[in-house]
Amino acid sequence: MLLWINGPFGGGKTQTAHEIQRRLPGSVICDPEHAGFGLRRMLPPELRGDFQDLAAWRQGVVEVLDLAAGKHDGVVIVPMTVTDSGYFAETVGALRERGHDVRHFTLLAERETVLRRLRERGFGRALRYATGQKAGPRAESWAVRKLDHCLERLSEPEFAEHLWTDHSTVPKTADRIAVLAGLQLRPNKGGALRNRLRQARVGLRHIRFD
Repeated sequence: MLLWINGPFGGGKTQTAHEIQRRLPGSVICDPEHAGFGLRRMLPPELRGDFQDLAAWRQGVVEVLDLAAGKHDGVVIVPMTVTDSGYFAETVGALRERGHDVRHFTLLAERETVLRRLRERGFGRALRYATGQKAGPRAESWAVRKLDHCLERLSEPEFAEHLWTDHSTVPKTADRIAVLAGLQLRPNKGGALRNRLRQARVGLRHIRFD
């Protein structure tokens, strides 16, 4: 099974993916963003746009996920925002055409909720500054500019199943996805403080310096 978790930037995809992976034995995370940023870095700075516009990214994602889902015994979890109908067909649709059981979920939230989550991600800017890294364009600003478009597009029926997360914790969202996908997660143990510490570690590991 391929478990594709869609949603706006800052909507909780990565945190939810890691929560599921932590509690679902044998599952792995395959993040298409890694391939996208790799392709983007290959280009001269003036040519670096949205990597999803590159056919190489869309084709590569399908090839890699086809291999992972075909050869790996466990669930393959894919946290990735895709709002373009054509690109959705070329990735999620193409994987289904190849015979894979793709369960697609879109995490949605009110605009203010997503903005608050993006502000909480601002720690990454402080860390870049403290380590002397050139910050460049702020990823959070780019995400804010894309937010209204993402929320509008992803609310369309083609991007169902929709899960609203404004009043849901990451573990509860993971539980809801598991039930809908017919998966059995291990119990979430450790309480709210441990959950927050785990989520902070995930956030730190996904701070980008480019």
